[in-house]
Amino acid sequence: MSAAPRSKIEIVNFGCRLNLVEGEAMRRAAEAAGRDKLIIVNTCAVTAEAARQARQTIRRLKRQSPDCEIIVTGCAVQTAPQHFAAMPEVARLLGNAEKLTAEAFAPDRGLRVDVGDIFAASAPPPALGGVEDHTRAFLAIQTGCDHRCTFCLIPYGRGASRSTPADAVIAAVQNCVAQGFQEIVLTGVDLTAYGRDSDGRPGLGRLAKAILQAAPSLARLRLSSIDCIEADEDLLDAIATEPRLMPHLHLSLQAGSDMILKRMKRRHSRADAVRFCAEIRKVRPDVVFGADLIAGFPTETEAMFAETLALVADCGLTHLHVFPFSPRPGTPAARMPQLPADVIAARAKLLRHAGAAALKRHLDAQIGRSLTVLTERGGTARAADFTKARVGGVPAGRLAEVIVTGHDGTMLTAQPFVAAGRIAEMA
Repeated sequence: MSAAPRSKIEIVNFGCRLNLVEGEAMRRAAEAAGRDKLIIVNTCAVTAEAARQARQTIRRLKRQSPDCEIIVTGCAVQTAPQHFAAMPEVARLLGNAEKLTAEAFAPDRGLRVDVGDIFAASAPPPALGGVEDHTRAFLAIQTGCDHRCTFCLIPYGRGASRSTPADAVIAAVQNCVAQGFQEIVLTGVDLTAYGRDSDGRPGLGRLAKAILQAAPSLARLRLSSIDCIEADEDLLDAIATEPRLMPHLHLSLQAGSDMILKRMKRRHSRADAVRFCAEIRKVRPDVVFGADLIAGFPTETEAMFAETLALVADCGLTHLHVFPFSPRPGTPAARMPQLPADVIAARAKLLRHAGAAALKRHLDAQIGRSLTVLTERGGTARAADFTKARVGGVPAGRLAEVIVTGHDGTMLTAQPFVAAGRIAEMA
């Protein structure tokens, strides 16, 4: 969850980067509608815990700000509006297709539950921008998903896959560069599906190349989570040949057992994932991989879990997002034989330990190296491979050369180079 500083309009975002981007768009829409004393809660439906936390937060916000109107939107509202409509703290519910217009925030709208059929949404999404830590810009260029993984509610929250036209994306990139952003992150629900909803539209790899050509002063272009089985030749070539396309890929892997992947209705095999990582590492040796992994999927045996645990080493994963399996009502996985909660928790803990050990090995290997980092607020920074570092003495939003001096197990510690009496910053 992330929250913007308290103001006339407060945005509370749960879940993915797309929500962060849309939160900023909703702020602008609400301001255009002349709103104040308004709190917008942008929910997530990935896990039952995320939806529970959203409801808990709504109650707390109303206690803290009883004079503020609370509007709730996002995937948890789209998939289960009744759970939020029953809350007296909620003044209005907005679906994911309704939440980005000024009309939806009009004070006299009169419609308390405005949640339409998300699958009726067919217009391509606008290129929406958001900012994290005032250092990197996020651009939402795709929404929706055409796949039906058995554990996932997101297609029912976001609808069919829809892509932003390339010219609109490039215009948004150029606007971000003009504002001084050094790094832009492309994000979406199913990012590697970009362009597949329209004949003749470039895919993600061709789009990345077009962006870098149209914005020669952009220092860094980064991709959010991708699906390895959807990576086409253009994307592989872009990763191999474009040094400004950052060497960090977060993969939607979910499991390392072929049987579990089949029961999840994933489209890749274990061998596909291992092969993809090896092929990328061959052409881009500095690449660092992250991954989403689910612990305790229904019917998962100890042997099947062992295959997922081994995937951390077999793929050379460094940054793990581990999710204990959470049955989502209405999904096929919720009707499968469930594992005991303590088994799920124990397996998630083992995966997190494996991730922590992998991260430590990566951090150990960075000591003594020179890195170019993008500084953030609070004295932290990110290397090209997304490794976090603590760096003092450089203003936020700058590219700087640093020497890695150590780490604390979660992030590097580094010192800026000093040249000719000043910190060496990149042009």
